[in-house]
Amino acid sequence: MLFEPTVGGDVAVCLVYPNTYPVGMANLGFQAVFEILSCHPRVRCERAFLPDRDDQDREVVSFESGRPLRDFELVAFSISFESDYLHVVEILVGAGITPLRDGRTGGPLLVAGGPATFLNPEPIADFFDLFLIGEGEEMIPEFLARYVGARDAGGGRAGVLDAAAEVAGAYRPDRYTIDYAADGTIQSVSYRGPGAGVVQRRLIADLDRFPTASKVLAPEAVFGDMYLVEASRGCEWGCRFCAAGYMYRPIRSRSVETLRAAAAEGLAVRPTIGLVGAEMASVPGVAELCEFIADRGGRPSPSSLKADVISRRLATALGRSATHSVTVAPEAGSERMRRVINKNLTEPEILRAADWLVGSGVRAMKLYFMIGLPTETHEDVVGIVELTKKIRARFQRDGRVQRLTLSINPFGPKPWTPLQWEPMEDLRSLKGKIEYLRREIGRLPRVTCDVESPREAYYATLLSRGDRRVARLLLAIHAADGDWWRVVQDRRRNAGDGGVDPDFYVGRAYAVDEILPWDFIDHALHKRFLWVERTRAYEERQTAPCDVTTCRLCGAC
Repeated sequence: MLFEPTVGGDVAVCLVYPNTYPVGMANLGFQAVFEILSCHPRVRCERAFLPDRDDQDREVVSFESGRPLRDFELVAFSISFESDYLHVVEILVGAGITPLRDGRTGGPLLVAGGPATFLNPEPIADFFDLFLIGEGEEMIPEFLARYVGARDAGGGRAGVLDAAAEVAGAYRPDRYTIDYAADGTIQSVSYRGPGAGVVQRRLIADLDRFPTASKVLAPEAVFGDMYLVEASRGCEWGCRFCAAGYMYRPIRSRSVETLRAAAAEGLAVRPTIGLVGAEMASVPGVAELCEFIADRGGRPSPSSLKADVISRRLATALGRSATHSVTVAPEAGSERMRRVINKNLTEPEILRAADWLVGSGVRAMKLYFMIGLPTETHEDVVGIVELTKKIRARFQRDGRVQRLTLSINPFGPKPWTPLQWEPMEDLRSLKGKIEYLRREIGRLPRVTCDVESPREAYYATLLSRGDRRVARLLLAIHAADGDWWRVVQDRRRNAGDGGVDPDFYVGRAYAVDEILPWDFIDHALHKRFLWVERTRAYEERQTAPCDVTTCRLCGAC
């Protein structure tokens, strides 16, 4: 470990990542929370993960001591992706803990946080006693201070929960009652407790106060050969489908000095520095940082780069440091479609970036595209193929380039984005587009195509836009040994069990005046701003990138 955990703390906490160890230990947020908890003078923190498939009949215990989860005082889940919601149920059952909150009479206090819960915790709200909504660097110590204070005062389970729920950003779901109209939409939300019941999403203004980098080096982890450094949170470009670009507003970047210090520390233990952020080419000083890493014999590995802000200097730094593969996200093949989603990116800019990267020695590119976006036509899908051909032509001019990989992903609407009201496209239609792309891309030598299943995208949309009734669906899926598609099909034919047809959440356009399941969270974004952005999408009008010094339109600044 690259930090010193507390030894002998009297508050036993188990931090759980609801996926396997290699996936969990690749998550920088999980590692950051582990450090915060482990360094608290009163906390003894251990970790737990989803057991490997071969071990799923065994009891879920902590990684460090093998202690059963039910014996801890606090069990805290860090949840980054909605697709892991089912794993929450699997872990609780495997630990001998009753999943539904109303069915528990004791045991550990269950707390959850992480990006998936920032957007919409409602599908798993009935499982947890408390959520911490927002970035945890300040919120978690405040939560622990209140928890320990109430515990020392002899408040008991009810007392510590009452005290912990007073932290700004805390969401206590048992204080909310949801009533549904005959058509299945939310009719009203009743709140019983102090304050107005609006949960303030927490945010760190100055990231330099909290350097975030790898804390545990785990070779078995995904990206286990890298030292990860978080460079920024949020994104200035305002792509209308992207949750990260809205829930982390306003964009914040760490200073070059802070990032250089983190990279220097990382190079002492790993040759590759993974630079983490929603979009890395826009981070101030990123070219200088990559040069700094390359000058010391290291290899910078940035996450997705926006093509039009890739400078020649950045491309050169990546090429000379033997960064063989770079990820670029055009998202759409046509200029029209990129205007709809507010990508602020033209085809000449994409091709210029390809020229610079190839010319600097980058040998492979991964291109992210989406299909099924609102207003998409066949011509827009054809545009993906045509743009790929033009990028591949750049590769043909340089024999060093080895491969081009396309990642094709069906659009699924996300909460707190301008497209949150939109339906997901019909699965049959998506499959037709995928068959076309596979056929056409398959004709291009040295080009491969990775496609996310439309069913997987359907499932993710169901979990991201669902309300509390989805908890019963998750329990049914667990009872069906995880065969979620069979359960979804059954519910589509017969809602039953107090639930609703999953298509209600996935294939339906939400009304502008509808109460959305996540409306009680205050992300400091005006809902009317999101609707205006949705309107601009249908008008094919782009919005300028965020100017945090003068703009106040969205409400985040």
